[in-house]
Formats: sequence, structure tokens, C-alpha cells
Amino acid sequence: MSSWNSTTPFCQWPGINCTGGVTVTGISLNSQNVEGEIPSSICDLKNLTLLDLGNNNIIGNFPTFLYNCTMLQKLDLSQNYFVGKLPDDINKLPPTLQYLIISGNNFTGDIPPSLAQLKGLINLYLDSNLFNGTFPSELGHLINLEELVLAYNPFARNNLPKEFGKLMNLKFLWMTECNLIGEIPKEFTNLTSLVHLDLVGNNLEGEIPSGLFLLKSLKKLYLYKNRLFGGMPTSIEALNLVELDVSQNNLTGIIPDDIGKLRKLEILNLFQNQFHGIIPPSIGQLPSLKRLGLFMNQFRGSLPSELGLHSKLESFEVSDNAFIGQLPENLGYNGDLSSIVAFNNNLNGTISTSQLTANLIWLDISNNKFSGPIPSSIAKCENLLVFKASNNQLWGKIPMELTALSSLYSLRLDGNQLSGELPSSLSSWESLAILNISKNNLSGPLPAALGSIPHLQILDLSQNKLSGQIPYKLTQQISLQNLITLNLSSNNLKGKIPREFDNKAFNLSFLNNANLCSDKQISRLPPCFTSHHRYLVEILVPGAIIFLIFLCFTFFKINMGRHETHGSEQQAWELKPFHRIEFTEAVIVSSLTNNNLIGTGGSGKVYMAPVNDLGNKVAVKRIWNGRKLEDALEKQFLTEVEFLGTLRHANIVKLLCCVSSAQEKLLVYEYMENQSLDKWLHKRRRANEPSSMNSEASRSNLELYIVLDWPTRLKIAVGAANGLCYLHHACCPVIIHRDVKSSNILLDSEFNAKIADFGLAKVTIKAKGPHTASAIAGSFGYIAPEYWRTKRLDEKIDVYSFGVVLLELTTGKHPCKGNDHLNLADWSWKHCCEEHPITDALDEEIKEPRFIEQMVNVFKLGVMCTSQTPNSRPTMKQVVQLLIKWSHDEDHDQTQTTNEA
Repeated sequence: MSSWNSTTPFCQWPGINCTGGVTVTGISLNSQNVEGEIPSSICDLKNLTLLDLGNNNIIGNFPTFLYNCTMLQKLDLSQNYFVGKLPDDINKLPPTLQYLIISGNNFTGDIPPSLAQLKGLINLYLDSNLFNGTFPSELGHLINLEELVLAYNPFARNNLPKEFGKLMNLKFLWMTECNLIGEIPKEFTNLTSLVHLDLVGNNLEGEIPSGLFLLKSLKKLYLYKNRLFGGMPTSIEALNLVELDVSQNNLTGIIPDDIGKLRKLEILNLFQNQFHGIIPPSIGQLPSLKRLGLFMNQFRGSLPSELGLHSKLESFEVSDNAFIGQLPENLGYNGDLSSIVAFNNNLNGTISTSQLTANLIWLDISNNKFSGPIPSSIAKCENLLVFKASNNQLWGKIPMELTALSSLYSLRLDGNQLSGELPSSLSSWESLAILNISKNNLSGPLPAALGSIPHLQILDLSQNKLSGQIPYKLTQQISLQNLITLNLSSNNLKGKIPREFDNKAFNLSFLNNANLCSDKQISRLPPCFTSHHRYLVEILVPGAIIFLIFLCFTFFKINMGRHETHGSEQQAWELKPFHRIEFTEAVIVSSLTNNNLIGTGGSGKVYMAPVNDLGNKVAVKRIWNGRKLEDALEKQFLTEVEFLGTLRHANIVKLLCCVSSAQEKLLVYEYMENQSLDKWLHKRRRANEPSSMNSEASRSNLELYIVLDWPTRLKIAVGAANGLCYLHHACCPVIIHRDVKSSNILLDSEFNAKIADFGLAKVTIKAKGPHTASAIAGSFGYIAPEYWRTKRLDEKIDVYSFGVVLLELTTGKHPCKGNDHLNLADWSWKHCCEEHPITDALDEEIKEPRFIEQMVNVFKLGVMCTSQTPNSRPTMKQVVQLLIKWSHDEDHDQTQTTNEA
């Protein structure tokens, strides 16, 4: 706004539109951080036709003084903080009004029937508010209406008005989660102009009107998450259909043959119904088909052999049916296939090389009858995140090519007939978190290389024929902070359990290994020493250790002298501050010791660095690449870091400075005393478990065995949401974090939450539309489904990830632990779809009657944020509004309780 001054003609001010250079006809200040209330004098601009104040921080009730803007054609007040009811005389808005957009506010009550008197309306957007009354059937009299959006409002239960069937010009109707009941009116089959119909997430019953499939203009039909029953219409003439989703209903019958007429169909989702019979061969001939979702039905027979041959198939999901035979050979014919999800069927045959494409990200064929070896061509799947082939009849060795997949996150090969030794080189598995090869015939020793997998959380090698001792290097290298499950039971291991594993945290990890022993006699294992041997060990071993320490100390001092002599010459450090600081680069560099190590992230290690004698500390992320960056990459890195250093928000961790050399980059942040949220939710230790942390971490108050109560969790949710809202709605250009997760939400001494780790952040400009990433980034369990399928970047991938965090806060569950085939987001979605009580999903450790309603609301919000469809997710601004409202409800309830007492 700095150019809004008397020296510049007002018609040249940004956001001001003029006619003839003198007459103001438009004000467009969308996303400009405008605050306060709208001045009533705005209607002194008598020729104003456009007023766009969307996506700001404007407050107040609906501005009735806009009735005086007599020429107004477009009014956009969306994504603000308006409250109260819409006025009953809203029809006093000028009759010239064509576009009324008030989405994303806090309006309540009924939508007044008088709104239907604005006959000139073409677009009416009332979605994402708090309307809890009714919407009028009289809206069906707006004969010029082309777009009607009422989605995401907690309306009172209401039927879908048959009067809407009179909107002959209607092209776009969006009524997701409007608490609709009853049937879809047959009058909707008269909407011949309709292009997009979305009635998702309601309680609609009855059959799908057959006439909907005769509408020539219809391109997108979304009826999923309702209670519709009956079969699919057998006559299909809506030949322009591009997306058809009737999943998550109670539909029965077979897929009609006419579905093969839909030559433009790209997405076909019929999953979670009660369809049966065989799949029509014509589905395999659809030339535009990209995504096919048939899972959780009662289909049988073979899959059409031509699937993938005539189209660029990306997603193929047919799990939980009774399919037989082999997977279609042509699935990956065009090379675009990103997911094969076919678990829980009766499929057989081998894993075909032709189905393995470079774009394949998800391969789950568990609980079938596949046989043969894992093909070496698996190396083509360089982007593979998940490979699950549990409970089949696979045999042969684990191919070395499988260990070269650096993106692999979850590998489950349990319950097969695999044999031979485990691969000895596993250094490429830098992203692997879940490794389960139990219930096979593996033999040979445990490779020490298992300890080189930096982010391993679950390791299960039980029920094999592994032999030898547990390697000492395994315990030294493996990150015990990350490890959730270790199971080496029922093998032929021998010797002493390493000290790091010899405690109750691993009490069930070594059962049925007859030749293993334990100093502490865990897991009912025999002791390792007799009293005589123990006496010798207690005398000799300490002496040997002291001698070795002396030798190492001498060697270390000699080499340190050499390093200090030559290292300073090799590395010249440069400090670039972004805030006022009172320390030098020497203070930071000297703190990079193992004693100060407090964590390890995907891009480097994190250290605590004391910066003065007053006890003040900073956190230092060490990013090392071992070689000099190219000039272009160096410049890009420093530009991005400098940009992130400009961020100023109470819920964003401060980047204080950057210390860099030719080979290393040190990012210096404010120190967060309570470290990350995930450690409080998922890595609390029992009081009788010894610490596996280093000295600094042992001193941190994470060592307290405290369960975060609900008010603290809600406070954390509000803070983290505010930080993300700032990135999405206040930064220009918009910042997409891309790696929102509980380990990147840090907590200060008062449990205030701050978003951290922007190593994956991407800056994008909304005007240019969604960006595409060159590679998948993020953490498994938090990745939005459309992101790993299409790599398309927008703010909704962060909303999805934050939704997972909300589910973690309410359930206490780990994001990857739903069950064998469901992560937390999918498990929560299924829990709701199957109509289990939401209270059963809540964390039992903190579930108190006074907090139940809040916890249920936040759980529902988490499910909404993790919707499979990006458009169905709220914005972060809407998320913040809801969380703050529920927080205030808690404060009000507590005050009321106190007053009553």
C-alpha cells in the first residue's frame, strides 16, 4: 500500500480499477492482509461494480451498508472473520449483483429465503461457514444461477429440495457435508446444463436416479460417502463423464456393460460397496482411464487383460475382493502406473517385469498366492515408497537390486518362502522405516549393515533361521530413538544380547533363541555368566577398557592436533545473520560434538550449542555434502535460506543465522526446550527403561514420563495451525512446507508449538496454479494421496499432513500404525465409514468426559483434512477458525463451571 499516496494518481494504485482513468469501478484487495472492518463510506464510490476483499482478516457482521452500492455486480467477502447471521433483508443488495461469494467465514443461523429475490445472481458461494439452520428451497427460483455452493456447513437435517431441479442454467452444484437426508430428487435429471454435481459426505439414501447418467453435459459426478443403495443405472448416455465416484455407499449389483461407452472417463471409483460379479472387459478398453478403484467389494473372476494397454493408467486398486488369476500383464504398458493395490484376493502368478515402472510408488499384493522370485527388474522402480507382498508363496533370495531403492519407506515380505542370507549392503535404504521379513527361511548371520538404516522404526526378522551373534555394530549404529519395534524371535541366534538391547524395552524381542543369553535375564533367557566368570569379567574387563580408552585418547589428541592445524585452513566459515545475535561462527562450530547431539533429521544432524554463560542455547542443523556445491546450487540454497530467514511469526521457529563453508551448511535456530511433538506422543519411555539418549538429551525434560493432557494438545494444535496458516495465507508468494509432521512441530518450555524444518519447503505463486515437484518429498503416513500419485504441489498437501497430526493428537496412535494395510489417516476414515463410535478411537490415556466433545470435533476435523479429494479439505484459515472456536468453548465451559461452583 506504500504507493497509495497523493503523488500517484489513485487509478494507478494497486487493487484499484478505473474506467476512463477517472472513475473507480473496482476494488480488488484479495489476500492483502487487510484488517479491521469495512468502512461504510466505500459506497460513496457510486460506480463501484467490483468489491473483492477475499482472504483477509476483516471482522464484523455482514455489512448491510453495501445495500447502498447500487451498481455492485460482484461481491467477494470470502475467507475472512465475519460472524453472526445473514440479515433477513439481504435482498436489499443491488439487483445488479451477479456474484455473491461469502465462503470461509463464521456466519451462523439460517440462510434467509429473501436471498432468492436477487434474480440476477449467477454465482452464489455460501460454503465453509457455520450455518446451523436451514437453507431455503426458494433458491431453486434463481433461474440465472450457474454455480451454487453450499458445502461444509453444519445445517440442520434437510432434504435435498426438488426445487433445485428447476435451475436449468445450473452448471456447478457443490453440497458436500450439508447434512442432507432422503433421496436425490428425480427432478435433478432435468438439469441439462449440469457439468459438476457433488453431494459427498451426506446421509442420502435410495437409488441413484437413472436420469443422472443421461445428462449430456455432465463431466463430474461425486456421490461418495452416502447411504445410497440399489444398482448402477444400466443405460449410460452421459458420454462426457470424466470423473465418476460413487464409492462408500451400499450399492449392489454388477457393473453395467454400458460403462464402456465412457470414452472420456479418467477416474472410476466404485470402492467400498457391495458390487459383485465380474468386471466387464470394456473397462479395459477405456482410452482415458487413469484411476480405477474397485476395492472392498465382492467382485470375482479374472481382471480384464487389456487394463492399461489402451490408457495411461496411474492407479489400480482392487484389494479386498475375490479376484483370481494373474494381474493384467499390460498394467504398466504406458509407464505411468504409480500404484498397484491388490491385497486380500486369490490372485496368483509371478511379479511381472512389465508391471514394474519407473513411476511405481505403491505396490501391495499381500495375502494372495503369488509365487516365484522377486525380479531383479524391481530396480526400475526408483521412486517406490511401499512394497508389501506379505503372505504369498514367493521364493528365492532377496535381490540386491531391491536394496538400491533409496526412496523405499516400507518393505513387508513376511509370510513367504524366501531363503538365503540377508543382503550385506543396505546403505541405500536411507528412507526405510519399516522392514518386516519374518516367517521365511532366511539363514546366515545378521548383517551389521542393518544399523546403517538411519530412520528404521520397525524391524521384524522373527521366525527365520538366522544364526550367529547379534553384531555389536548393529547396536552402535541403529537409532534407538527411532526404533519402535524390534523382533528377532524364533531364530538360531547365539551369544550375549548387546547391552543396549538388554532391558525391558526389548523384553519380547529375542524369544525362542535357545543359545542367546542375557545379563539381566530378560525375555526368560538364561544368564550369560556363572559367578566365577562374572568375577573375572568384573576385574579384567574394566582394566581392558581403561587401557583402550588411554590408547584412543592418545590417538585422538595426536589427530586432533593435525586436524586443527589443517582443518581451519581447509574450511573458511561465513556467518549470515537474519536476527540480532550475540555469538560468532566459532561458538557454533566448536559445539558440533557428539555430546551436544540432540537429534537426526532427513537432511542432517541437530546439535545443541550453548552461546553464553547465562545458559542460553541455540539449535544447529548440520547439513554436510562433502563436496563443494556448484555455483548455481550454492546461490539457490543461500537464496532460499535467506528467504526463510525473513519469516516472522510466533508459531514459526526462528532461523537466526546461516553459517556456511564450502563443504558444510549450518542452520542456527532458536532452541526449543521440549523438542518435538512426536517424542511426547510416541517415544515416551517407561520409568524402568534405561535412557538410550546422549548426555544432553538425557538432561532434557523429555525424560519426564508425562502424558500430554488434552488442553495442552489442543493448544499445540492451535499453535501449529496458526504457523501453517501464516505460510499459506500471509506469505507472498505462498510457502508450501511439504513435510508437516509431528517431529517438525517443536515445543518451547511452555508447550507453545512452532513449525520447523523447511528443508523441503517450496515457494509457489498461486497465480501460476499448482506446481509439480520433480520428486516425492515428505514422510510416509503424512503424504497426501494425490501428491504421491501426481506430484502436484499446492497448499492442500500441507492440510492433509496437518490432518494426520490432528489424528495423532486425538488418538495417540503413530501415523503409520493403523493395521497392516492402513495408515492412521485411512484407519480413521474407515473407522468413521463403518460407523464405529468416534469415542472408541480416542486416546484412552487422556479421555475425560469434559473433553470428549472437543476431542471428537478435532478428530472429525482431522478426517476432513485427510480427505482423499483435495477440494474436500478445508483451508488452513478455516482449520484455525474451528480450533480457536473450540478452544474458546473450553475456556467458556471452565469459566461457567467455576462460576457455578
